[in-house]
Amino acid sequence: MTSYLVRRVTGALVILVIISAITFYLFYAVPRDPARAFCGKICQPETLALIRHNLGMDEPLFVQYWHWLVGIFAGRDFVQFGSCPAPCLGYSFATQEPVFSAIVDRFPVTLSLTLGASVVILAFGILTGMIAAWKVGQPLDKIASSSSVIGASLQIYFVGPLLAFYLVDTMQLIPRPSYVPITENPLDWFTHLLLPWVVLSIIFTANYTRMTRSQMVEQLAEDYVRTARAKGMSSRTVFFRFAWRGAMIPILTIFGVDLATLLGGAIITEQTFSLHGIGELAVRAVQNTDLPMLLGVTIVGAAAIVLLNIVVDVLYAFIDPRVRLS
Repeated sequence: MTSYLVRRVTGALVILVIISAITFYLFYAVPRDPARAFCGKICQPETLALIRHNLGMDEPLFVQYWHWLVGIFAGRDFVQFGSCPAPCLGYSFATQEPVFSAIVDRFPVTLSLTLGASVVILAFGILTGMIAAWKVGQPLDKIASSSSVIGASLQIYFVGPLLAFYLVDTMQLIPRPSYVPITENPLDWFTHLLLPWVVLSIIFTANYTRMTRSQMVEQLAEDYVRTARAKGMSSRTVFFRFAWRGAMIPILTIFGVDLATLLGGAIITEQTFSLHGIGELAVRAVQNTDLPMLLGVTIVGAAAIVLLNIVVDVLYAFIDPRVRLS
C-alpha cells in the first residue's frame, strides 16, 4: 500500500507540473498584453516597460515559469509587491492581491458545494439505482428509469433559477442560496447550500441511478451470485452483501473521472446563485487576462481532482476484497 501511494503521489506531482506548464504557455497565445491590462487604458511606453520588468515579464518564458514553480516551494520576491512567502502563486494582475490568499478565502465555498453535491449524488443515485435493480421490471423500476432520463436532460442554468423562483421566492421553503461558514453555524451552512447541492446533483444523480441499476443487474447474473443462492442464502443477503460490492467498483471509477466535470458544474452553479467561490476567480481571471490567478485556480483545481482520484483508488481495496493494491 505504501509503495502504491508513493507512486500515485509522484505521478500526481508530474501531472500537476505538466498542467501548470501547459496553462502557462497557452496563456501567452492570447494576443492581449497582461502588462498593459495591469497598467490601464492610458499607459506610457516607459511605464509599460517598468511594469513588465517589475512583474518579471521581460525575461524568457521558461525563466518566468521556473520562477513561478520555485515560488510555490521557496517563496518569491517581487519588485512591485515585495516578499511573497511559500506557497507563493504570485499576485493578481487585476486586484494586486496574493493569489494564494484569494484562493484560500474562496476555496471553502467551492469545496462545500462540490462535497455536498457528491454526497447527494452518491447517496440518492446509488440508492435509487439499487432499488430499481431490486425491483427490476416492476413499476418502481420503470419510474426510477424514466426519472433518470428526465433528470439527465436538465441543465444547471435552467433548473437553478426555476427552483429558486418556486422554492425561495414563491413558497419560501428554504433561504436564498449563500455561503455561511460551517464553523459559524452548521445549520445555516446546510440550509443555504441545500438548493445549490440539489441543482448541481440532478444531472449526475440521474446518470448514477442508471449506472447503478445496470451494474447491479449485471452482478446479479454472475456465477458467484448464483452459487450463493444455491447454498441457501436469501436474496436480500446476496443482494446487499455480495452483489453491491462488485457493482461499486466501476461506479467509483466513473465517479473519479466525473470529479472534473463536477468541479466544472460547481463553477456554473456558483455563477447561477452568485456564490463567491473559485469559479468567480476563474471567470474573472479569464476576463482580465490575469495569468497568476488563472494559474493558481487551475493548479488548485487539478490538485483537488488528482487527490480525490487517489482516495477513490484506495477505496477499491476496502469495498471489494478481490482488489489488491501492490
